[in-house]
Amino acid sequence: MEILSLAPKVNFWQDAEMKKWQSALAFAILLVSGALMAPWVNAHQGVNLSESDRTPARGPLLVDGTVSFAVRADLSRGERRGFRFQLETGDTLAVQLLIVDQPPENRLRSLALPRVTVTDPLGKVIRMVINERTKFYEPYGGTNYLYLSRVEKRAVAGTYKIRMTGRSSTPVETVVSVGYREVRGEVRD
Repeated sequence: MEILSLAPKVNFWQDAEMKKWQSALAFAILLVSGALMAPWVNAHQGVNLSESDRTPARGPLLVDGTVSFAVRADLSRGERRGFRFQLETGDTLAVQLLIVDQPPENRLRSLALPRVTVTDPLGKVIRMVINERTKFYEPYGGTNYLYLSRVEKRAVAGTYKIRMTGRSSTPVETVVSVGYREVRGEVRD
């Protein structure tokens, strides 16, 4: 007498092999996803200015001003910081002024916030007028900022100079963002 079974025949060897292939595929997808997201991890390469960076000539040089940099300094009344960056003919000048969106910085009047000027290679000075307080969340550092001013225009080839001056008795964490290309850039002292 033959007993008929309604249970499907399962080859346990094939089932284990299938799980190995699924695990390998999932790992490969994670690797590819990580590789595709890697350029965004380098977004706005950070540069910290120190007390010795009092003028653009003493501050760092960002070799390519189209590369996205976030240049940071804590500024109190009378303190000055500076840096330089280079642009070529056909490039776009892109500079933004931001502060951390937290008290007491975000409660200061415009006249108490840092003054930032951009001097182009021909000597023309652009004062970054504080004309906004737009919220911006930076996900990689988990920090909330306020945009205060933005300048974007066709560049003149040469070296640009940024001057930052504190105007409040309270230290203000100030960020000047330069560039727009999310790639690794070179900084020279």
